[in-house]
Amino acid sequence: QVQLVESGGGLVQPGGSLRLSCAASGSIFSINAMGWYRQAPGKERELVAVMTSGANYRDSVKGRFTISRDNAKNTVYLQMNNLKPEDTAAYYCNVKVQHFAVDLEHDYWGQGTQVTVSS
Repeated sequence: QVQLVESGGGLVQPGGSLRLSCAASGSIFSINAMGWYRQAPGKERELVAVMTSGANYRDSVKGRFTISRDNAKNTVYLQMNNLKPEDTAAYYCNVKVQHFAVDLEHDYWGQGTQVTVSS
């Protein structure tokens, strides 16, 4: 099993910044991908950013959000700048893990952290 601990959400004014972090621990041989999803009330969960060998972003956050990864700490970060009210959502960390060298890929989710952008 793998545990994910998220932190960094909160209330911020439009144009402000927040930094989310997600630390993975447990039975980890390799982490194939680390990413962030978000879900606003009444909407489906959507991919925000993912890091595998490189970083990919949904179009609406390009140029404002930056995903980064500390492999030594099994931690992924999401730096969010110039936040907009439409960024308001619960943000979830996702990691794709192998527990052993020869293993299927397993999906794990964080508990979610709320980001609210409002004046």
